[in-house]
Amino acid sequence: MSYLVVGALEPRAISVEGEARTSMKIYGLTGGIATGKSTVSQMFREAGVPVIDADVIAREIVAPGEPALEEIALRFPGVLDANGQLNRAELAARIFADPRERDALNAITHPKIRERARLQAEALAKAGHQVALYDAPLLIESGSDRFVEGVILVICPKALQLQRLMRRDGLDAAEAQARIDAQMPLEKKRAFATWVIDNSADAEITRAQVEAIIAAWAM
Repeated sequence: MSYLVVGALEPRAISVEGEARTSMKIYGLTGGIATGKSTVSQMFREAGVPVIDADVIAREIVAPGEPALEEIALRFPGVLDANGQLNRAELAARIFADPRERDALNAITHPKIRERARLQAEALAKAGHQVALYDAPLLIESGSDRFVEGVILVICPKALQLQRLMRRDGLDAAEAQARIDAQMPLEKKRAFATWVIDNSADAEITRAQVEAIIAAWAM
């Protein structure tokens, strides 16, 4: 479930000083909900590209004992279950229904996600990686596209996106459409994209597009 705005990684190329100076370029990966961005992200991993996953970080920072979870519990009473875990479905229902609630959540999580992503990027640069992928569902909405070398946008037809979301999250059509509508339309995201991956066909066609992008980075 993608519902957290992710902060920017600055700068777009991270340099590390030491015995061997290295510089790592960061590219951004994004897409609409249920377009298959996670599938594409995995393909980049399989091709050897390290991925900084904003969704993973977002889950880590709301684990029991994390400061963000305590702040969320205070701001959104009733979103913790009996075991002190975040009830994601309850929180999602609130924030998708009210943009002000989304803003309140983002104000809590934004700086924490940004800092953890920055530390991961620095560690990858120190390990000698030349490129990394920043996988963030709201890369463009948060303005983080300004701080990456290029933006990869994953798309699929609207009807397929709706169908995938209904099947994945067990939603009816109205609920699924409301979650799609809460994000920037894919048509508008295209204006920010350096590369567009159409993920509506079979996996090998999608993989070929991924490989073409990686080849372009080497030019």
